[in-house]
Amino acid sequence: MSGPSDIIVVGAGVVGCAIAYELVRRGASVEIVDDRAVGMGATQASAGVLAPFIEAREGNPLLDLAVRSLDLYDDFIAHVSADGGGVVPYRRTGTLDVATDDVSLDAMRTTAAVLDRRAVPALLLDAAGVRAEEPLVGDGVAGGLLIEAHGFVAAPELTRALAAATRRNGGQFVEPSRVRRIVARSEEIIVETDRGRLAGGAVVVAAGSWSGAIEIAGVDARVPVRPVRGQLMCLAWNGTPLRRVTWSRRCYLVPWDDGTVLLGATVEEAGFDERVTVAGVRDLLDAACDVVPQAWSAGFRGARVGLRPATSDDLPVIGWSRLCPNVMYATGHYRNGVLLAPLTARLVADAMLDGTTHPMLDAVRPSRFGDL
Repeated sequence: MSGPSDIIVVGAGVVGCAIAYELVRRGASVEIVDDRAVGMGATQASAGVLAPFIEAREGNPLLDLAVRSLDLYDDFIAHVSADGGGVVPYRRTGTLDVATDDVSLDAMRTTAAVLDRRAVPALLLDAAGVRAEEPLVGDGVAGGLLIEAHGFVAAPELTRALAAATRRNGGQFVEPSRVRRIVARSEEIIVETDRGRLAGGAVVVAAGSWSGAIEIAGVDARVPVRPVRGQLMCLAWNGTPLRRVTWSRRCYLVPWDDGTVLLGATVEEAGFDERVTVAGVRDLLDAACDVVPQAWSAGFRGARVGLRPATSDDLPVIGWSRLCPNVMYATGHYRNGVLLAPLTARLVADAMLDGTTHPMLDAVRPSRFGDL
């Protein structure tokens, strides 16, 4: 068994690494354990879109969480880049949501009204206005919504930078191993892995879709997180580049400075099946070409799959276990792990190191699913 660490973080995706980094920045001793390399779960198949206002609805607690996290992003990237020793690709060039029918356009009008009440800059466009903003869209466009505050970040690079920054601040990454069980003993937490045991004062369960597979002694229920498969394609763009992230009801396209475009993402209830499928690739290509016909001429760089951790109410699970002392959950972020990473890290560190439970955690507390 290893020597004790203040806090053990289970999971080395973007959420786990963000939490570990925030904890070590504040002086905690941290170990991170995962059975995969850093960022090689759902994170590696994320396009890194930062867009909380798409389909914004009043009264949705996820909107408030996502908006607050986006507000943290500029400083978050600056700190991570400085401490990680490299620049993290990050853009705030806005998003263009394209409607191809009246139903979609009506939904955008509702979103635009919400944004207007929140004083968020957004522009509702007719078909001509959409083409003026993005000349590459096809003839089937009915209108669109331009939201200036949105952006995107290179999710794998961000996660690797978080890991590097964590190491530079004294955090330790344990040899790859899968966590099987967590046991509270006296004043110590034991984390049992398939390679041995780790000991700490507290544990963060940030294992994404695999969080429910971890047994916690004294807790009969498992955190109800299920995997939702998302397939993401990388295209080598040909000709005039897209100006910004472009959405439709069926897909999104994220243009990078190197001439590639990330095209995503499917939403599939496929269990723990991590295969790229012909159907997924075909559906994404059809959807992209319907919105931006130039996609037909793009080259194919490859495809990736991530299993995004979803809950029944589409909200993450963040907070202390009710039954097992010093076990903190930070999972179930579904499609918003990259966006919510800065805020999740801050909320978790506040609770673990300062004893501060922010009111924002009320909507995402584990106890909404019973005795966890």
